[in-house]
Amino acid sequence: MDFRTGLGWDSHRTRTGRDLILGGITVTAEFGLLGHSDADILLHAVTDAILGAAALGDIGMIFPDNDPQWKNAASDQFVRKALELAREKGYALVNVDTTVILEKPKLKDYRLPIRENLARLLELPLDAVSVKFKTSEKVGPVGTGLSAEAQAIVLLQRS
Repeated sequence: MDFRTGLGWDSHRTRTGRDLILGGITVTAEFGLLGHSDADILLHAVTDAILGAAALGDIGMIFPDNDPQWKNAASDQFVRKALELAREKGYALVNVDTTVILEKPKLKDYRLPIRENLARLLELPLDAVSVKFKTSEKVGPVGTGLSAEAQAIVLLQRS
C-alpha cells in the first residue's frame, strides 16, 4: 500500500468587521480574519495538507491571492479542488487531524459542528476527523490577539 502524509499550516491577521469562519462554520466573535478569500485558516491548512501529501504544491499555486475570482471566495471550494486533484493522482483521503490556535473566543461549543462540516466536505466518517483548539498562552501575535493559526495533517492512501 502507498501512503502519503501532508502537513498544512495557515495564519491570518485578525480584523474587526469580518466574519470569523473556521472549518466552514461562522463563529460568533468580535472579529474575523483578514484575507483575500473568506480567510478560513482551518480549510486553508487542510487544503495545503492534501496538496502536500499528493506533491501538488500549495494553496497559493492553485488559488493565488491576487486572482480576483477568489476575492471573498468560500474556502470549501479550495478543499474540494485539492481532493479532486489528489484523486486524479490515484489517492483517497484516510483521515485528517487539525488544530486551531486562537486566544479567543473559546471554541469548544463549535467542535462538533466543525467536525461534522469537515467530515461532510472531505467525504469522511466523523471518527476520521479530529479538530483541536489551543491558545498561545498570550505569547506572540496569536497570544496578543493579532492573528490566528491552524495546522492540519492528512493521510492519503493510493486507491
